[in-house]
Amino acid sequence: MVRRPPGKNAGKTTRAEDRRAVSSDGPASDLSRLSEKKAALDSRNGSLSIGSQGAAFLDRDGVISRQTAFVNRLADLVLIEGAAEAIARLNRAAIPVVIVTNQGGVGMGYLTEETLRSIHQRLEEELARAGAHVEAIYYCPHMANAKLEAYRIDCPCRKPGTGMLEKARDELGIDLAASVMIGDSTTDILAGQRAGCRTILVQTGFAGTDGKVEAIPDAVAADLPAAVDLILGDSS
Repeated sequence: MVRRPPGKNAGKTTRAEDRRAVSSDGPASDLSRLSEKKAALDSRNGSLSIGSQGAAFLDRDGVISRQTAFVNRLADLVLIEGAAEAIARLNRAAIPVVIVTNQGGVGMGYLTEETLRSIHQRLEEELARAGAHVEAIYYCPHMANAKLEAYRIDCPCRKPGTGMLEKARDELGIDLAASVMIGDSTTDILAGQRAGCRTILVQTGFAGTDGKVEAIPDAVAADLPAAVDLILGDSS
């Protein structure tokens, strides 16, 4: 289910790879069918603000799960109240959901990629309990000052770099200009802006107080459910 491309590319956990085992169409066709369904919904509801080929990009910690110092063990993963249900609402609106997350703890030696994949599997299980799913989880384990030499890379995938969003664009057929990036940090917002997405800052997690870069979001929401309200144009 999980693979890590060579070189500087982000790692990826994706449901699309599971589907390849039972479908020769692959993830691009799956996203195309999803886009057709969403276009039909758009024709009935002009308030949808993500285009028919767009997606909702979500940071992980501070948006979906609680922002702690590090999520290094399965026990550290605790979902923010209402986050899974908010993703389920995006699913019902036929909006693809993609997680893009910096995971420099791998490069610092706090956890292995194997453990990270287990955490992401647990995350998908927690989402499934709420009837929610994501198309893929992209992560960047690299840091310019990583303790482990193999991960000591100034990686273009690490936000505010755009590599993870661009990889999702290429692999899943997503139109970044029709997409929205939702994050709790300034690096999330700047990554979304650099990729051409509209951006929503949530007031959970860092709530934009990380001070790493200068970035002004298109909108601010209390949390992920409120951000989904903005995207869908209602509070369904």
